Amino acid sequence: MSAALLRLIGAAVVAVAISSAAKAADDAVAAFYKGKTVTVLIGSSPGGGYDLYGRVISRYLGQHIPGGPTVTPSNMPGAGSHTAAAHIYNLAPKDGTIIGALQSVVAFEPFLAGRNFNYDPTKFIYLGSANDDVYACIARTDAPVQKFEDLMTTELLLGGVQSSSPADNPIFINNVLNTKFKIITGYPGTREIGLAIDRNEVQGACGVAWPSISVTNPGWFDTGKMRVLVQTHATGHPDLNKQGVPKISDFAKTPEQRTMLDLYFSQTAFGRPYLVSPEVPADRVVALRKAFEATINDPKLQEDVKKMGIEANHVPGEKLQEMVKKLYASPADLTAKMKAATVPKG
Repeated sequence: MSAALLRLIGAAVVAVAISSAAKAADDAVAAFYKGKTVTVLIGSSPGGGYDLYGRVISRYLGQHIPGGPTVTPSNMPGAGSHTAAAHIYNLAPKDGTIIGALQSVVAFEPFLAGRNFNYDPTKFIYLGSANDDVYACIARTDAPVQKFEDLMTTELLLGGVQSSSPADNPIFINNVLNTKFKIITGYPGTREIGLAIDRNEVQGACGVAWPSISVTNPGWFDTGKMRVLVQTHATGHPDLNKQGVPKISDFAKTPEQRTMLDLYFSQTAFGRPYLVSPEVPADRVVALRKAFEATINDPKLQEDVKKMGIEANHVPGEKLQEMVKKLYASPADLTAKMKAATVPKG
């Protein structure tokens, strides 16, 4: 028997073994999930963008998980998803029946804030993100700030959520670019900030996702009530780019400012991260990552989100895992400056 034939036979044996092992793993996962309920724990209040995504994904996710479990969404708002993150890390079942639908600050704020959040973002297992969100700063058209440059001299009153992007993003921008955002925290979510804007209690918000903010607050932008001041994203959203809305890096005056802004707002790739606890068995992680990707790409889900006026595009869990690892390995001097920029002035 020739060496070439032996190699072919060997390769075939290996392929069969791999296929058999994969099937056995799929069968084990299906046996585990059959008849069970999987909870998608949404780390924000009902009615906002994260809730909107969490509920539409829950509608289809069970169809793609082996064993076809029932998938139920449930809200656990508090501290910008940190409450839900700590619950998943410390208290919730660690078997893959609890999936967190959390805000991106869960991965980034422990690095930047330098305090204990009762969980380690580098140890979570990321299933993927529902999209690479484009975040923006918006203002009422009757506010004294008409364009982003005005913020260098004029104050803009914002609604914020403690330990969440609507508070953290404008604080960081203030410290890096010396803008004059004034943030009123205490709102539980973006839905409540929207109501405050409607009542003119505050003049705008920063760290809100486009286009979901326009969907959850119909009439804001097409009637001219609100304007977008700046996009906090490396490439921006096509619709906003067509309108000439600038990107935050356009206002960097030094290479260091640009590096800090780029690193901080790289978290937008996390958009809407979905994750499980570190202890979930590897075969279930593989199955859940595949199911999450299949759910985002499901034609019926895509049809639904299109009707809602929002977008869903899959960001792989492996990519998120690598980004978190890279972030927490940043040089000490840059890390110190980044952390300092997250502290409110005064």
